[in-house]
Amino acid sequence: MDRFEAEALTHMLVVADAAASRDWYVDVLGASVFGEYGGTSVVLDLIGNWLLLVTGGEPTPDKPTVTLTVPDDPDRVSAEIIFRVGDCQRAFDFLSKRGAEFLTTPLDRGGEIRAFFRDLDGHLFEISELT
Repeated sequence: MDRFEAEALTHMLVVADAAASRDWYVDVLGASVFGEYGGTSVVLDLIGNWLLLVTGGEPTPDKPTVTLTVPDDPDRVSAEIIFRVGDCQRAFDFLSKRGAEFLTTPLDRGGEIRAFFRDLDGHLFEISELT
């Protein structure tokens, strides 16, 4: 192998309630359900990308020091999901009507207009329009 090769990329988010989160992602963001497993995980197709929602868990033999948990402070973020949109205000209006709760209205940052919202567990999302 000359380089790393993979067939797909999946982003995983730890959620408190797999069913409630599944419904939020389907109802608010328009994701489609690919599969559900044991009430603890849901695989979604979100704009052609895989998103895996899992409930928390203790360490396992293959990750002996890792505990999966929802964010403990939504104001301290180490990752976010960004959606590039053609019209930030229009996306803001659409998502707001579907239940997304934004931190602010879209703000022009010079070069881009953006706004941020969170899911049920506090994971951060951004809509961004290049100007």
